[in-house]
Amino acid sequence: MTRTWHITTVTDAARARIDTARLAAAYGVPAMERTRLTAALSAQLRQCLAKGGTWRLDLEAAAAPPAEGPLRAVVTSCDGAHPEGRPPWHMTVTGTGSADTTDTGPVADDAETLAEGLLGADEDTVLVLEKLGEQEYLVTSHREELDQTNQGVLALHAELDAAGEAQRELFAAERQARTEAESARRRLTFLADASAVLTASLNHDEIVRRLQSLLVPEYAQCVDVWLFDEGDEEQQDTPRPVAAVVAARSGRPQYAADHPGDLPGVDDQLPSALHPSVPLLCVPLGTRREPLGVLTLSPPGARWNADDAVMLIELTRRAGIAIDNAQRFEHNRDIAETLQRALLTDLPTTPGLHLAARYLPATHGLNIGGDWYDAFRQPDGSLITVIGDVTGHGLHAAVMMSQLRTALRAYAVDGGTPGQLLTRLHIFLHHLQPDLYATAVIARFHPDEPTLTWAAAGHPPPVLRTPDGQVRTLDAKPGAMLGIPLHQVIQDHTVTLTPGSTLALYTDGLVERRAQGIDPGIERLAAALGTFRSADLDADLDGSADLLLNPLLSDSERDDDVCLLLCHLHSRAAEMARMPVRLAF
Repeated sequence: MTRTWHITTVTDAARARIDTARLAAAYGVPAMERTRLTAALSAQLRQCLAKGGTWRLDLEAAAAPPAEGPLRAVVTSCDGAHPEGRPPWHMTVTGTGSADTTDTGPVADDAETLAEGLLGADEDTVLVLEKLGEQEYLVTSHREELDQTNQGVLALHAELDAAGEAQRELFAAERQARTEAESARRRLTFLADASAVLTASLNHDEIVRRLQSLLVPEYAQCVDVWLFDEGDEEQQDTPRPVAAVVAARSGRPQYAADHPGDLPGVDDQLPSALHPSVPLLCVPLGTRREPLGVLTLSPPGARWNADDAVMLIELTRRAGIAIDNAQRFEHNRDIAETLQRALLTDLPTTPGLHLAARYLPATHGLNIGGDWYDAFRQPDGSLITVIGDVTGHGLHAAVMMSQLRTALRAYAVDGGTPGQLLTRLHIFLHHLQPDLYATAVIARFHPDEPTLTWAAAGHPPPVLRTPDGQVRTLDAKPGAMLGIPLHQVIQDHTVTLTPGSTLALYTDGLVERRAQGIDPGIERLAAALGTFRSADLDADLDGSADLLLNPLLSDSERDDDVCLLLCHLHSRAAEMARMPVRLAF
């Protein structure tokens, strides 16, 4: 369906506008779209009237109302007034087909009808304005809500920023705390490890060397240890920094530099004249009794960390205690070793029967123990050789060993076989020291008899090498340990001796190893003794003793004393017996 209007005057334009609004309403065009259509059409018709001439308005619909479909308005010029190339004005709206279509006839020409139509058309504009007002109110409400939301968002962002900053500060504090804890753990670990290294030695020179190697280069560039009682004249004449002297006199750590040290518990001093450009930390090496010396350190960098300085002062205190313990131990060890050597007798010189003895103290402890050997003559001319071991170590064991040796010599004056002498020693020790025990082997050589008489009490068996190089262990039934609460009579045993024979008496420190026991050690001793020739033993028994010990004591650390006594019957013993002065067998 198409409706057409020719427009020349304002009245024509008003009638066309009114009809268009009524038809749009009839086709169910919404008020908003209707208002938009009439407003646009009015503007276009106003332009047409201003240009003059006759214009045609065509209102085209796809179907008759109330059918649903598009509604299209087209304005064209009847006089050809359109500019060339410019299309006619047109506009399309869509109707729903649900409006009232009873009043869609032509508009009357009277002014009253036109005025009413124009006023009725403005009702749509009022409706649109009301809707626009509602929308503006909604927009204003939404804008206020949006502003409030924005303020909340800004406040939330501010809180998030503050929380983020607080979290970053906490993370930084946590990292700092972890770093400090790790540094403290590293210092404590170093202090514990260094203390263990320093206290593991009882040699004060070794402790000084270890202290220097521990501190350089991580905690000090240079380390100097000044010990007051050093006998080295060069060390005593070496000039010392004033801060070291002050530390020695005051007993307080001193810091000498051209800037304050700010170290806890440390006094500041002027730079050292000996080293003016190098900061020096001088810490006294002291004990509760007296100062031992001063430790002087130069920093590995520009200066020390305060915590590192505290750790160094504590390490120096521990080093002073370790050095003091080592010096006291060395002093006691020297006394003990002197005493031990004094208790060991010189071997008698007998033509035809050579004796060689070796005593090696344990490498741990005071170097004094209960191992002993002895050799002496009885009134009948027999030669008694003995080797023994008192249980335990220290001065008490050495004193008991000396008493046993003296008692044996006293008993031997009255004669008696090795078994009888050991039996009397057993009774003597049991009554003298009920809680102390000993082991021993006694071997007797008689000048007129080609036999060896021996007896053992709880001691490793003697080893006999024959001239042909064969070695046997004299392990016939021995007695129990001396001093145990047991009545015993220790038996004698004899073996034939031929010139060139060698008897080895020893203590368990030579053959016993913790991981292997004693039997493998006795086998090694027998094998080593079998490698010697009789001619070598005749020529140099002392050198042979050293050669015998070397492979058996390959390890430098010994937990027990070692005692060895070799008794060698010379290969020409019979020839020596025919000499005018009979001093041998």
